[in-house]
Amino acid sequence: MVQDDFDPVAIQREAAMFYGLFLRGQAPEEIRADIDIPRPVLERWMSRPAYGHGFRETVIRIYNYRKKVLAVFDELVDREKLKARMQ
Repeated sequence: MVQDDFDPVAIQREAAMFYGLFLRGQAPEEIRADIDIPRPVLERWMSRPAYGHGFRETVIRIYNYRKKVLAVFDELVDREKLKARMQ
């Protein structure tokens, strides 16, 4: 089983880096594509018989980490949009 022991500060920092790109004018859809690992890519990696169990565990950890970064990024973007509407 893959452990989910990510450093929450690391997740916040990475999301903040992407959020900085958003604040500089990069489209959030482009940033989300950079953060996310699409499900078909994950499935392709997981279905390769040449890749061992250790590789698959690493892929799952990376996938879960990126999803957490994406969630924090989305929250930051949503807050910024709400803030802009209130002004």
